[in-house]
Amino acid sequence: MNLIDELRWRGMLHDFMPGTEEQLAAEMTTGYIGFDPTAKSLHIGNLATIMLLVHLQRAGHKPVALVGGATGMIGDPSGKSAERNLLDETTLRENQEGIKKQLEKFLDFNCGANSAEIVNNYDWFKDFSFLGFLREVGKHITVNYMMSKDSVKKRISADEEGDRAEGLSYTEFAYQLIQGYDFYHLFKNKNAKLQMGASDQWGNITTGTELIRRMDGGKAFALVGKLVTKSDGTKFGKSEGGNVWLDPNFTSPYKFYQFWLNLSDEEAEKLINVYTLLPEDEIARLTEEHKLAPHLRVLQKALAKDVTIRVHSEEDYNSAVEASEILFGKGDLNTLKGLKEDVLLSVFEGVPQIEIPKESYESAGTVTDLLSEITSGQIFDSKGEAKRMIKNGGVSINRQKIAGPEDAVNFELLQDKHLVVQKGKKNYYLIIVK
Repeated sequence: MNLIDELRWRGMLHDFMPGTEEQLAAEMTTGYIGFDPTAKSLHIGNLATIMLLVHLQRAGHKPVALVGGATGMIGDPSGKSAERNLLDETTLRENQEGIKKQLEKFLDFNCGANSAEIVNNYDWFKDFSFLGFLREVGKHITVNYMMSKDSVKKRISADEEGDRAEGLSYTEFAYQLIQGYDFYHLFKNKNAKLQMGASDQWGNITTGTELIRRMDGGKAFALVGKLVTKSDGTKFGKSEGGNVWLDPNFTSPYKFYQFWLNLSDEEAEKLINVYTLLPEDEIARLTEEHKLAPHLRVLQKALAKDVTIRVHSEEDYNSAVEASEILFGKGDLNTLKGLKEDVLLSVFEGVPQIEIPKESYESAGTVTDLLSEITSGQIFDSKGEAKRMIKNGGVSINRQKIAGPEDAVNFELLQDKHLVVQKGKKNYYLIIVK
């Protein structure tokens, strides 16, 4: 299956320039996508764009990922309502390295003629003077042409209508010309004839094809994927806590897995096409199976498994599954002991956390004392209440049912400092012994 057909059935294709399909059929084509290093990690919104490069390579073409060390210093106005804060060179370089490591997880950099490459536009812009850029590049694109782009018109019209306090700076206005030159440079030096991106990049990409035509007389092409949005129409890629990052230091594998697991049925049915490489017949089978028993969340589980393993690892996926089951009453002491501290804290994020001195824990007479007085009434208001619930079999610590109110306090501390207390079916507490 060719690239266009693959993207079309997956619902990922938004638009492409005339002649693009013929170019892809005629020869192995080098195509690129740019990523601005505004953070040390990409997020799942970026991952949808990365998948365009993945499919390009799977179709036999050569993918190039451009890390925008130069353009990252400026900021793209596309889809933005205000100018972003500009980053210093040291921060940008740190971000670039993080992004490179992530891209290497998805693209094959050692597969022969269509091996992937990573380039940095700072390499060709660092010695390009302002006057030189105006003389060699700026003269080829008119202001009227640049003003016609939607990303520019929306910002200017909003400012004129008073919807925003700030308009469009010259720095941002020039962004499309700089990105256009990236395409020209790669066209001349890497034989890149295709630039891809999300649909909001169409204006910037076509500026590049126009610059190639005017500066070189060459023919280049543009292809954009659909901007992935949530069911309410907002940009996809964020949870209530902010962006869902690909870096485990920013979003733990457990939280990452949970994000996909908690998608609505409508979102899961659409996004399993975008974020996995599962074939069409397999996705159709999973979709039918899901419709027969939606409560089993077959689509969400398949999507969460596939993406978590590819972004993180199979070990992280297995750990996330085990951790997810803990809140549903599954797992035992060994399951808890097997969790890394960050995963344990992620699982019980939002539950009451109670710190007690180590001396108090070690001197606790009975489990009743621990769960009432020593924890300052945060679990049970009184010893009497604690005793009644323990006698009724409604209390466990580290997944071990408490047999009697007078049981001794000799529990194994998780990571040498944590106790997971369950009161009834749904009430959890995390005791931290310090």
